[in-house]
Amino acid sequence: MLQFNRIRLANIKPFVFFSVIMIMKIYLVWTSIFDGVPAWGPLLKEIPFIWVLFCLIEWFSSKRKIGLYLTVNLIVTAIFFAAVMYHKYYGVIVNYTALQQVNQVTAVKNSVFSLLAPYYLLIFLDIVVIGFWLFRKKRAEKLKAFFNLKKASTGVIAGIFAFSLLLCIFNVWPNRASMNEIKQAEQMGILNYETFTIFSSSKKEELVDKNQISQAKIDNLKGITTPAEPKYFGTAKGKNLIIIQMESFQNFLIDLKIDGQEVTPNMNKLVKENTYFKHFYQMVGQGNTSDAEFVVNTSFYIPYNEAATQNYPDKELPSLPKLMRDQGYDTATFHTNVVDFWNRGELYKAIGFNRYYDQKWFGTEDTVFFGPSDEVLYKKTADELDRMQQAGQPFYTQVISMTAHHPFTTPHEKDKIQLPERYQDNMVGDYLRAQSYADYALGQFIQDLKQKGIWDNSVVVIYGDHLGLPMYSLDKHGLELMKEIYGRDYSYIDMMNIPMLIHAPGVDTPAVMNNVGGQVDILPTVANLFGIKLDNHIHFGEDILNQTTYNLLPQRYYLPSGSFLNDQALFIPGVWYNDGTKYPLAKDGVDQALTTESEYNRALELLRLSDSYVQQLPDRVKETKE
Repeated sequence: MLQFNRIRLANIKPFVFFSVIMIMKIYLVWTSIFDGVPAWGPLLKEIPFIWVLFCLIEWFSSKRKIGLYLTVNLIVTAIFFAAVMYHKYYGVIVNYTALQQVNQVTAVKNSVFSLLAPYYLLIFLDIVVIGFWLFRKKRAEKLKAFFNLKKASTGVIAGIFAFSLLLCIFNVWPNRASMNEIKQAEQMGILNYETFTIFSSSKKEELVDKNQISQAKIDNLKGITTPAEPKYFGTAKGKNLIIIQMESFQNFLIDLKIDGQEVTPNMNKLVKENTYFKHFYQMVGQGNTSDAEFVVNTSFYIPYNEAATQNYPDKELPSLPKLMRDQGYDTATFHTNVVDFWNRGELYKAIGFNRYYDQKWFGTEDTVFFGPSDEVLYKKTADELDRMQQAGQPFYTQVISMTAHHPFTTPHEKDKIQLPERYQDNMVGDYLRAQSYADYALGQFIQDLKQKGIWDNSVVVIYGDHLGLPMYSLDKHGLELMKEIYGRDYSYIDMMNIPMLIHAPGVDTPAVMNNVGGQVDILPTVANLFGIKLDNHIHFGEDILNQTTYNLLPQRYYLPSGSFLNDQALFIPGVWYNDGTKYPLAKDGVDQALTTESEYNRALELLRLSDSYVQQLPDRVKETKE
């Protein structure tokens, strides 16, 4: 009997061997992604899925069994590795939709490599070693002899398969309705979660009928009442509009000094002379910069799990460029990257810019990372704006800066500050260097606009496109430096907080606004200044120069679904609302009534209405080449 059991065990040596290897990988991945990993949790969540695959190998293969084990090992390992790297950048769990962005990842490979801790590569070590052995014929024979590739007992494998499949179902079924994707992946297991997202995506989302979506309904969900006679209505009528989107520019940079040096003196000066919103927040997703362009120009929320430029460019999108064109404005957008990156060319057509200026127009002078530096961007843009002004037609232009892009490897000859030793050769220090240069280039642009007579004849909106320093990307030293800067631990609120300021004739300045706002609010705020009524134009933002007491901002992607901001706190759900976490905006905000479940449900409904409305818009009629 003992001899019989030894034979049966020997016949599943590959099963046992690769299971042990996968267990080590599972714990490496879980400790890199999840907090407070339970001793048995990863084992119970991940191993059943892997055993299902291994059982299929044992049933249907004998001659090429080791090759199949290695193949499954490689695929699972690649999924785990992608999960770790994606979480390091976005703070969320990767899923199959991210595969659509592989071409974008290769374009930002420097950013990816900067997040790569060397020990992450250990996850591939076994594949390299075993693969090396298999390429040598004699060693391959020894390896096959060691594994004993005789067919395993059908009864044993059937028992393991049934047990594992039941565990997989038990892990998935109770957690399928959770809104928080990170909690969902933790409760299901990463591999079960990836499979679940594939199958759940095949279910068609139930859309709200477009005819049932009204501005009154949106405003009611947001908890706002539009004033009959809003302040500043039409005060900028006939002026130019220039919107400047600052790459990775976070709010903590405002008035920041390192050893007595101002990091962003030009932005500091602008903040002191204009209308500054210090509680302003990003609303982007997978598309980052391009998502910011979409949200600002449409006042819609980003789609679930995909970049707006990949999901919505085939739609006839109501937008700020179209509103301004209806007022007789010329419209254009400026960016030194190639227009194909993140499918921007199609986005610009969908939102109605008359034309774009990309790398082809800017050339290759002073190239940094993606394209020409911010100095080149601003100098050539200012000259073109001067030409547009001389043409006699008012214009709306959006200018997208780029040099301060992750991983912030600007050449040292562009440094405008000298950082102390503790900030040298780390992400926080590199970020400060890059943003100090970006601020310098912005200052040159503002001066150029003033000299050309454009500044005083324009409304200028400046904001950050998205965060630059994700909490999950920083090592221990980086988090210590952020604690030094803030005087406390770096938080989710800090991470999402970007500055926004408005230079506008007729608006009371200087002013520091304490109300909460987000990128979705820029369109209605600007429309009011230019005297454009939005009664028949669906939008999900609000005019934050008039709505100064309350705002409800649903968040997506960088935070789990169901997260939102109101005027008092940031809320991040757990599995449900009741086990979520509230992060007060004020240091002394300890009131348990900072957020409500009603706000949670309303935030989700706002996202659903936005998704439904955009998906039911007419398809864009594309130009055909003769």
